[in-house]
Amino acid sequence: MKLLFVEDEPVLLQEMQLYFRSLNYTCEHAANFADAAEKVNSYVYDIVVLDITLPDGNGIDLIRDIRTQHLETGILILSARDSLQDKLNGLNMGADDYLTKPFYVEELNARINALYRRKVLKGSSKVVFDDFTIDPESKQLFFDQKALPLTRKEFELLVYFVVNKNRVLSKSSIAEHLWGDHVDQFDNFDTLYAHIKNLRKKLINVSGKDYVKSVYGMGYKFALE
Repeated sequence: MKLLFVEDEPVLLQEMQLYFRSLNYTCEHAANFADAAEKVNSYVYDIVVLDITLPDGNGIDLIRDIRTQHLETGILILSARDSLQDKLNGLNMGADDYLTKPFYVEELNARINALYRRKVLKGSSKVVFDDFTIDPESKQLFFDQKALPLTRKEFELLVYFVVNKNRVLSKSSIAEHLWGDHVDQFDNFDTLYAHIKNLRKKLINVSGKDYVKSVYGMGYKFALE
């Protein structure tokens, strides 16, 4: 899962990032409106955790940009203001949930997971294709009810492929999903190729089917045979 935290309180931002990185989520952050606007216009996120009050703008104004470009991105608003009007404004602009400060990161995690299931997984707690079952909560893949070991990046890659099945995904969009804005440090896609090759081999070995199709000059597509 790829998260963007838009928060200007350094202590809270650090707490959230440490917690969710410990759960093996890809986490990015922005501490002001300008940086957040640049990120949401450049990258795709599964969930955006958005503070309303930013030093250089109103976080609610970012919701329009996110919704215009990424309908399936989940948006959870954070605010120190516990007023009905703030909630209504955010929800009416397209936010999916609202959490008032202070809060426990465990509650935020529960909200994010529920939002991910609702927005990205279309309400399912597990994702099934052929004889495979993906359990996003335990981050495990099962084939015919037996666990199939995957590395963290292989699991994230598989989920991204399955959620976007039958769509052609560019190499850059896949890399951005797996590594966030750190992808700018890569000189080439060799690391990505290695993860795709390993995932492909593991799926073929147990099922005899090649789900990951190379689309010449464009990228990859996950398709059921």
